[in-house]
Amino acid sequence: MKSKKNYDIAITGGGLAGLSLAILQAKAGKSVVLFEKNTYPFHRVCGEYVSLESWDFLESLGLPLSQMQLPIIKKLQVTSPSGTSLESKLDLGGFGISRYKLDFELAQIAQKLGVVILENTKVNDIKKTENSFEILTENGVFQSKTAVGSFGKRSNLDVEWKRPFINRNRTSLNQYVGIKYHIKTDFPKDKIALHNFSDGYCGISAIEDDLYCLCYMTTKANLKKSQNSIEIMEKNILSKNPHLAEIFKKSEKIWPQPEVISQISFERKGQFENQIPLIGDASGMIAPLCGNGMSMAFHGAYLLHNLLESEGDLEEIYPKKWNDNFATRLLIGRTVQRLFGNPIMTDLLIRSLKLSPSLLQLIIKNTHGKDILTDS
Repeated sequence: MKSKKNYDIAITGGGLAGLSLAILQAKAGKSVVLFEKNTYPFHRVCGEYVSLESWDFLESLGLPLSQMQLPIIKKLQVTSPSGTSLESKLDLGGFGISRYKLDFELAQIAQKLGVVILENTKVNDIKKTENSFEILTENGVFQSKTAVGSFGKRSNLDVEWKRPFINRNRTSLNQYVGIKYHIKTDFPKDKIALHNFSDGYCGISAIEDDLYCLCYMTTKANLKKSQNSIEIMEKNILSKNPHLAEIFKKSEKIWPQPEVISQISFERKGQFENQIPLIGDASGMIAPLCGNGMSMAFHGAYLLHNLLESEGDLEEIYPKKWNDNFATRLLIGRTVQRLFGNPIMTDLLIRSLKLSPSLLQLIIKNTHGKDILTDS
């Protein structure tokens, strides 16, 4: 590997947003390098439910979703820690696909288009020079006309750049742990369920190959109360919800150990740092219970791509466009995040939503968008 090479655009982070932008920029004739600290394919902590607003966009990238026989999800179930259940249809709906498969497929499309994907490559810093950007990695220094950050929920660059959300005091929005399994179980393939428990919630939905994604978010405090044991926490806290107790009893976990991520923050983040535009979870993360983080990653990449291809002050226009598309969703997501978790409040909220189904539909509508290709 040469210590220096010039590209039109360098993207740090090979998740959904980074890969989508790489594909779009390559199709526009740009030379693209993408840095990913892991090696494809690999698992990520994620609910693995994609809103159907992303379907046409993903097919336009070259992903043949129509041929992949993925489960289409049109029903929603929400339960309180005590087991009170609410069911509703999902007017837009979504589909299930693992990040293991989805990220790998997008990476292959990108490589076929000429994107240079440098796996197992950690970016230590990105510096603006007079006419370009320098990307400092463990495997050398690279240069690009444009640099984009797509490095996920929390990274070493967030710390290096001293981003404000890193240094905020501990709040109910920044002390979360995410845990994910793939399981075999008996559950309707057209339904996604969100089962609440004390200070957390767990989602289950179908993915490819007759498997299911079981992913939950909870607080560090719950883990600490459980002797830092995930198994004890699932037995003593999650399983107080009878629906979750049944799932854990009747399901087979495919992996011996789950995927785990900590220090998750839903605080406001900002869309620019050191003159570098940010996309995906690096720019802002919606509460997973809203079920729309993956589509927001795709939508954000499409939005930035269109702006990169147009004239104008990117640092002024991009945050405005980003907020026009996502600020309301994130605000509602943060509000819902605060309401769920307390057993009494959650039970009361679910009982209220059962009496007012139109309110639930309004929440769903306002945390989702329309078809990405027509809504940017």
